[in-house]
Amino acid sequence: MIEEPPRLSLYTNTPRPTQAQIDAFAGVETAHICDALGGIAAMSTDIGPLGFGRDLPVFAAGPALVCDSGPGDIVATLAAVEHLTPGDIVVHVGHGFQGCAVAGDQVCGMLRNAGAAALVSDGPVRDYDGIVGTGLPVWCTGLNSNSPATTGPGVMGTSAVVGGRPVATGDMIVADINGVAVVPFAMIDAVIAKVAEVRQMEEELAARVKTGFRAPLDTAAMLADGRAKQLD
Repeated sequence: MIEEPPRLSLYTNTPRPTQAQIDAFAGVETAHICDALGGIAAMSTDIGPLGFGRDLPVFAAGPALVCDSGPGDIVATLAAVEHLTPGDIVVHVGHGFQGCAVAGDQVCGMLRNAGAAALVSDGPVRDYDGIVGTGLPVWCTGLNSNSPATTGPGVMGTSAVVGGRPVATGDMIVADINGVAVVPFAMIDAVIAKVAEVRQMEEELAARVKTGFRAPLDTAAMLADGRAKQLD
């Protein structure tokens, strides 16, 4: 580059859901979020809850604060400690790099002190017992004891692709035992309304399954109208 980029860039004039919108996702399953968004809203299965419910909470919902420092670096996530709004879910963009931790117990403790609702990353963390002690819910790819750099360049308040899903600062993140789902900011109200429909349909189907229902496809009708073919 002709000019060296700044070590850290901070975007602070970013959209944020209202508290009512945030509250509407309390307890909502990621599966219902995905169904409300046409079946696709979840990050890669590489990203899961740290401990899978053994020692830490496995539900979080809040606005994304996306922090991208490049592979092996955490300068933007450190900036989030000072600039996050309580209730934010810090999304550390690791670009899939697995060679070092994106956070340990000290960073997780500082994020918790600042009011973060959770940490989500496509990289590993370290200091399992210490993170458990902070109580901060974490979704990540596993554990790695190597330490990251803080040299940047990093950008806080940006957008990125994390675990195969586009996520921008201000999007809603919903994370549970099954993974992490992303609700684009512009679709928050539509998803809130759709989730209510999805939940009702799920409850109705569950009741039918419990009483013996076992015909998810009407194959007779499909054979009659040509959508299926019977072979000898």
